Amino acid sequence: MKEDTQDKLNPLRKGLLEMAVLKVISAKAAYAADILERLEQTPFKTQEGTLYPLLSKLRREDAVGYEWIESDSGPPRKYYSLTPGGEKTLKELSDYFKTLQVSINNLAK
Repeated sequence: MKEDTQDKLNPLRKGLLEMAVLKVISAKAAYAADILERLEQTPFKTQEGTLYPLLSKLRREDAVGYEWIESDSGPPRKYYSLTPGGEKTLKELSDYFKTLQVSINNLAK
């Protein structure tokens, strides 16, 4: 992909990152490292410096909650899960994304 095209896609990817993170967490409660690993092989690959502020924002918005769980390999870990508000947010974002896909596809008709 050309670099200028990639530059145009970065804001779109960043805008969809929240939905991607919510989608990962919706499958099962996840530790930040697990989330990063799930995103690693996708266009949503990101770093801790991006993920942690996003998780904090989602927590302030009551979209995710967390629970400290003991780890066999070190200190307790914070596992994130969706709240009912997060489930609603994910559904709204997913529905809107589907609407955008249909709308864009219909433009070519």
